[in-house]
Amino acid sequence: MTGRLFHLTNEDPRVFALQAKLVDIVSPTIAHMGYELVRLLILGRERPTVQIMVERQDGKPMGVADCEALSYALGPVIDVADPIPGAWTLEVSSPGIDRPLVRVKDWNRFAGHLAHVELMAPIGGRKRFAGIVLGANETVARLRLDDETEVSLPLASIRRAKLVLTEALIAATAETKQSN
Repeated sequence: MTGRLFHLTNEDPRVFALQAKLVDIVSPTIAHMGYELVRLLILGRERPTVQIMVERQDGKPMGVADCEALSYALGPVIDVADPIPGAWTLEVSSPGIDRPLVRVKDWNRFAGHLAHVELMAPIGGRKRFAGIVLGANETVARLRLDDETEVSLPLASIRRAKLVLTEALIAATAETKQSN
């Protein structure tokens, strides 16, 4: 993989390191099966859930069969590598319509749509922003706020960013499904 394709959003350094290790473990299988990793999170402590969010490389909509095939393939890959002590649960899903924005390509693909963003630390006294996605580069994501000002948010400072379900987003998603 080249460049930064996604962000790991857990602030605990040990969990962050484990997430990074799991990304390295599962990415080759995901790519070989024709999918792209969108996000990987580890949730919980006693019996952690490994949440893997993927989408198809060909852009077609994900189905339950896609998630099932990935789950059956990735479970043994993680088991063999054994990076998680004790029992864990695997959860494979698609990003959905009101998806998280985690990769630069997500920010650029969904330019023109409304998003909510939460930062880890305030910028200009604010941690939360809502606005129209203008795109991103390798270091910052850009939004146009309600007052028409534009803000550049460092990607490394974003705790979470998510599209807002709107009629325009639903229509755009329906158009994409029809063209595939």
